[in-house]
Amino acid sequence: MESMSLKSSEGQPRGLQAASGSTRPWRIALAGMAALAIAMGIGRFAFTPLLPMMLHDGVITLAQGSWLATANYLGYLAGALLGMALPWLAPRAYEVLHPAVLVKLGIAITAVFTAAMALPFSQFWTVLRFGAGLASAITLLGLTSWCMVRLAALGRPELAALIYAGPGLGIALTGVLTSGMVAMHWRAASGWLLFAVLAALLCVPIWPVIAGRAALHPGHAKSGAQASAQAAAPVAARVIHAVAYGLSGLGYIVTATFLPVIARGALPGHSVWADLFWPIAGVGAVVGTVASTRARPQWDQRLVLVAAFLVQAAGVVLGLLLPDTLGFALGSLLVGLPFTVITFFGLREARRLWPSSADSFVALVSVLYGIGQISGPPLVNWLLQHSTQGQGFERALIFAASALVLGAAMYAVSVLAWPRRQE
Repeated sequence: MESMSLKSSEGQPRGLQAASGSTRPWRIALAGMAALAIAMGIGRFAFTPLLPMMLHDGVITLAQGSWLATANYLGYLAGALLGMALPWLAPRAYEVLHPAVLVKLGIAITAVFTAAMALPFSQFWTVLRFGAGLASAITLLGLTSWCMVRLAALGRPELAALIYAGPGLGIALTGVLTSGMVAMHWRAASGWLLFAVLAALLCVPIWPVIAGRAALHPGHAKSGAQASAQAAAPVAARVIHAVAYGLSGLGYIVTATFLPVIARGALPGHSVWADLFWPIAGVGAVVGTVASTRARPQWDQRLVLVAAFLVQAAGVVLGLLLPDTLGFALGSLLVGLPFTVITFFGLREARRLWPSSADSFVALVSVLYGIGQISGPPLVNWLLQHSTQGQGFERALIFAASALVLGAAMYAVSVLAWPRRQE
């Protein structure tokens, strides 16, 4: 690592002066936000509002839609596995494919594969959705590593939370645009093409900002004693965190994949609200992320995760308890509010629990999160085959909410068993 002992004559830390890319905290945070809007909001979750359009166009069935969703989540799992294994299995390749490069590869692949979904070659859609999921994982892991370190080096670590508003912004934007496309009777292929153009345009301002290696100024690094103490965190605490975080992947994914379809089946007639519930979840995600920036450093992140899991569980079941416009709207908001808060605090807690192997542990918990996501669509598909559509979705949502409650209970146990020492 470069020498970062004091500051240069230009007033920047020497390690940062040697690194390329922006050294302006707000530019970094906004670029990270835009990158996750591409990789997650478009690459992963644009499929949710477009699924009813694809069903209406007759290009897929609901079972095929479930499989396309599963392929995307399998891709996310593969990307998380790649992020975990690359530094160990191919260290020389990792020297070239460092986090900033992975981010750029991820958003570029997302734009290309989204455009390809507009082509009438359905036999390749599974591969394209898998590739988009892989790209979203390597983008998320790259941004988590690069932006958190760079912002800490610049003395603005709290801005890292804003990066995770990106998925919510992407979800809200694609959801609103899809609602307009439905009103104008567009075909789903046109929607994929429009989102690809949007992704490509967002890539332009990101490119010069996220570049080079992130350098950490020693003034913001933990002392050796602190790092050693954190590295000694019990294995059981790490296991509980990894499993609980994985449960959150299952907990939200049924709603995140099928909300517009579920709402259309529950609401009478052709309610325009059915296409707006998913954007409401996206707005909720942005609000929740911005609110999380008010969290104080001394707060135990596990307690924040307990609250976030329970709020999301309430959102998942609210549409069942109150199956009308108000119920779906409030439920969507509650599902969205903690959506990226869970990701931000979950990945940051992973870095706290195992700082000496932070990137690998972040990748590992992302793998378990991916496994949780993968199990959602096949579960729904199986339930739909053995019951009516309404009963199948109802049972899947109850199962998902139960996973979130279990995850919250695991974090509560962790807090009681290993109280966090003030650092």
